[in-house]
Amino acid sequence: MRVTIFGSGYVGLVTAACFAERGNHVVCVDKDADKVARLRQGHIPFFEPGLEALIQRNERGGRLRFVTDPAEGVAHGLLIFIAVGTPQGQDGSADLQSVLDVAGSIGRSLDGYRVVVDKSTVPVGTADTVRAAIEKELETRQAKHDFDVVSNPEFLKEGAAVEDFMKPDRIVIGADRPRPVEALRELYAPFNRNHDKLILMSVRSAELAKYAANTMLATRISLMNELANIAEKVGADIEQVRIGIGSDSRIGFQFIYPGCGYGGSCFPKDVKALVRTAMTAGYEPALIQSVDQLNTLQKRRFYEKIKNYFGGELRGRTLALWGLAFKPNTDDMREAPSRVVLDGLLADGAQVQAYDPEAGHEARRLYRGQTGVKVCDSAEAAATGADALVVATEWNEFRSPDFPRLKRALKRPVIFDGRNLYDPDRLAEYGFEYFPVGRRQVRSGT
Repeated sequence: MRVTIFGSGYVGLVTAACFAERGNHVVCVDKDADKVARLRQGHIPFFEPGLEALIQRNERGGRLRFVTDPAEGVAHGLLIFIAVGTPQGQDGSADLQSVLDVAGSIGRSLDGYRVVVDKSTVPVGTADTVRAAIEKELETRQAKHDFDVVSNPEFLKEGAAVEDFMKPDRIVIGADRPRPVEALRELYAPFNRNHDKLILMSVRSAELAKYAANTMLATRISLMNELANIAEKVGADIEQVRIGIGSDSRIGFQFIYPGCGYGGSCFPKDVKALVRTAMTAGYEPALIQSVDQLNTLQKRRFYEKIKNYFGGELRGRTLALWGLAFKPNTDDMREAPSRVVLDGLLADGAQVQAYDPEAGHEARRLYRGQTGVKVCDSAEAAATGADALVVATEWNEFRSPDFPRLKRALKRPVIFDGRNLYDPDRLAEYGFEYFPVGRRQVRSGT
């Protein structure tokens, strides 16, 4: 099939590459000429396992092209996906300007029937707004062409996006007419062979489903962090509690790992956007508001644990930081807990030696000119000479370090573990002071 994707960000590139990999002819449109030039050379602007090779293979095969001209994109595809960014606005709502810019471009070039697919994460009612923007341009041109606007939200996890797209657990389509559904059913057929994963619903229900999914997952994380904080106060072990409740089939083990807070481009933004949607509709979502507030507090609480250990005086101290990305298998530092730790340490006069397997380049960009931050090329280099080690991301290479060697590298054998990677009893045997989240804290002499 002939498919056009507007936007070459995270969602747009994964969508374009995966559709092309299944034999479709895909054109990806982006107004950033420099970005398009790099993509034509096979270079992507972020790290996602398997994606760069997928893009290079399909470009060589002639199934994937990158262009800057919106009219070329509209002329190419029967299905036109809008996958541009919807950043958080000042009031917490999603900024739809880029979505509406694409809608205007479609209206100015539309020459026949098209299925316009909202792939971006957008508030309820956006499909109506997109339809109105296209119709406005058609009226200006005094042109009449039929088209449909549908919702097809993405449910991709950073770090596993290609696999998620290739083997989806569900494909949500929100449409009000059968014609676009049949086109999308044909497009998704190669991803839908094991059993029927298509879930059809109204457009507004599909728009809400995306926000609801992310908010549900964020709620589980914030609830576990709240329980972890209680566990610390009452002398319980949150890891034992986690196993106890996760064994309940009604709860399960996914997204019940406590830690130093969630981050990324989706959960923080989408929770806030859903709060704004509810408030605009005249409803105050108290639970969802608390999810966001608890996450902010959890990040700060973790940093305060570090600061309190040193008696509130960090000036002249050097801290090692393992993990900069908000989660493993990505280089995305947006809203990452590491940012709160880094910013707090710098504000309090400490030096930071940081390491991340993929996000080092992003940290260098974000903290360019900050003399207090040194981005190291290895975990051991970051730890060497530090007054304590802070773990903020659960990369696999951090899970089983050589503890005797780590102890020798550190100036003081102290670990603040924001991801509960280690066993407190084992750390005590090695002579470390150890401060996890919701578990027994190992202090000197205990």
